[in-house]
Amino acid sequence: MLSRHRHSRRLLPKLQPFSTSASSYPHTGPSSDDASPGDLDPGALAPDDAIAALSSLADSAGSAAALALFRRLSSRPDLRRLMRLYATAATTFVARGNLPMAHEAMRTMVAAFAEAGRLQEAADMVLEMRSHGLPLCVETANWVLRVGLEYPGCFARARKVFDGMTRCGEVRPDARSFRALVLGCCREGRMEEVDALLVPMWGQRFCLDNATCTVVVRAFCQQGRFKDVSELFTRMSEMGTPPNVVNYTVWIDGLCKRGYVKQAFHVLEEMVRKGLKPNVYTHTSLIDGLCKIGWTERAFRLFLKLVKSSLYKPNVHTYTVMIGGYCKESKLARAEMLLGRMVEQGLMPNTNTYTTLIDGHCKRGNFDRAFELMNKMKLEGFLPNIYTYNAIIGGFCKKGQIQEAYKVLRMATSQGLHLDKVTYTILITEHCKQGQITYALDLFNRMAKNGCHPDIDTYTTIIATYCQQRQMEESQRLFEKCLAIGLVPTKQTYTSMIAGYCKVGKSTSALRVFERMVQHGCLADSITYGALISGLCKESRLEEARSLYESMLDKHLVPCDVTRVTLAFEYCRREKTRISVSLLDRLDKRQQTHTTDALVRKLSAVGNLDAASLFLKNILDKNYAVDHVTYTNFINSCYDNNRYALASEISEKISKRISSFQKRDAAAVA
Repeated sequence: MLSRHRHSRRLLPKLQPFSTSASSYPHTGPSSDDASPGDLDPGALAPDDAIAALSSLADSAGSAAALALFRRLSSRPDLRRLMRLYATAATTFVARGNLPMAHEAMRTMVAAFAEAGRLQEAADMVLEMRSHGLPLCVETANWVLRVGLEYPGCFARARKVFDGMTRCGEVRPDARSFRALVLGCCREGRMEEVDALLVPMWGQRFCLDNATCTVVVRAFCQQGRFKDVSELFTRMSEMGTPPNVVNYTVWIDGLCKRGYVKQAFHVLEEMVRKGLKPNVYTHTSLIDGLCKIGWTERAFRLFLKLVKSSLYKPNVHTYTVMIGGYCKESKLARAEMLLGRMVEQGLMPNTNTYTTLIDGHCKRGNFDRAFELMNKMKLEGFLPNIYTYNAIIGGFCKKGQIQEAYKVLRMATSQGLHLDKVTYTILITEHCKQGQITYALDLFNRMAKNGCHPDIDTYTTIIATYCQQRQMEESQRLFEKCLAIGLVPTKQTYTSMIAGYCKVGKSTSALRVFERMVQHGCLADSITYGALISGLCKESRLEEARSLYESMLDKHLVPCDVTRVTLAFEYCRREKTRISVSLLDRLDKRQQTHTTDALVRKLSAVGNLDAASLFLKNILDKNYAVDHVTYTNFINSCYDNNRYALASEISEKISKRISSFQKRDAAAVA
């Protein structure tokens, strides 16, 4: 994440005045050599005197000398955010006909005021200067956007100011305007605005540069809009700025992060066809993708290809990814081997490398080795960060050793590290797992107080625990709080609420939650449907349960065994066995046989042999196999209930079926 942030910052040049040389301007007075601003000491002048000196110096030594003085004055802390300085400088330059210098003064003002969160004041002054003879220009309007990109939280205001400037009709956005707007919208997550900007941009034949394209591609990939990436690349190629290796690598990386590794290799082939050579970062993304889907050996073959390459060698990140892949598969000996290999190659493992390996050992419960590695990284000059400690804390919590986890937590805080969202969530989850809701809530409240705001996953953990403990009022209160603060409930959040209401016999409330889930576009899975169907069955609302069952089949969701058996059994209890049998018709062969086996055993156990026999006949008529244990249970129950004729009938059917199979096999052999 940090490396991506740094990369995106490099896309933006460091803020500087647009013009830095006095020789850029027409020579209209004595040379700067004859009347140097060095005769004045700007640091010794009081603010009023310093500002007054600008005008007098422009009259005596010319605009170039005044500009040099202005630059020195604008760097003084006591003058940097003084509006009079910039207004005086701009009007002075306008009066002498040096509009580029006046615009430089305005741009310097915009940057200085944006630092203090006063961008609107600066923008108002830029607009005010029109009445003093300084017309707007697209360069200054673009500068407002660049400042908005440079300073966190400023872009929305900068965009509003820019839109106001362009609406007045004096300036028209150019290619740089569109690129800056697209960059800002991507970083703010406003992808609908990006889509709206690209249309007029293409229409005016303005093209994205490769740096801006990288940011757009990454944003598209984060939203899973891979088709849009393909269309973007086609458009760029048509307009004469084809995507480069970095652009393709970001696309490949995005696909791999979503698990679409096969598609990522197709993109690699396209990239190579166009004459672009994949670099170490391209291969590292592919290795990471292969490891994420469990194809570690294929990842290692690609890794070895890099090792043998004369062009690109694996870097620290490549080794770390490969070590992570082996850790994920608990192949810790291979992971340790790679750690030794990278040191032999002259590469120094970093904090991330050690943390990855420590996490692997902690997941296996190898805490002694984890602490050895942590001490080793300290000796090599790498301090463990909160992610390192989270790995150990998480490992202890998975083993149920929460007291050991707290000891490690104290080690982290003693080194000045602050708990992050992951730390809190790990501990909250473990307390919830142990049913210690009071401790979990205490951590939850401390988390918010310490400025580490819980996300929806943390809320979901607490909500699920309340639901398991049948405290639905508390869970509903937290659920409503999530919505109030703008968090979007996940499938797990909704499912926990639905299961909780069903558990306490409030299926109507569960249905309301389900309806809200559908309205908000959150797709229910078979677990969600199963919880709701079970709740409705408990309250004898079979027709509603059946409707939901059919709905989930329509959505190609597979009902779990419990859902199928529960609904069918409830119909059998109400002597509606024909409906119960029909519930199985839309299932595949394996699901039908599994459900029949479970139902026949359950029905046989309660003595409902007529219903059990119907299910057996249905399966046998379709030439499906009957489990031997199921058949035995049914026959024994028939004998126990004096239903000898029924036992004989089913036995005869099974015997005929076995005989027909034997004849068919004999014919096949002949």
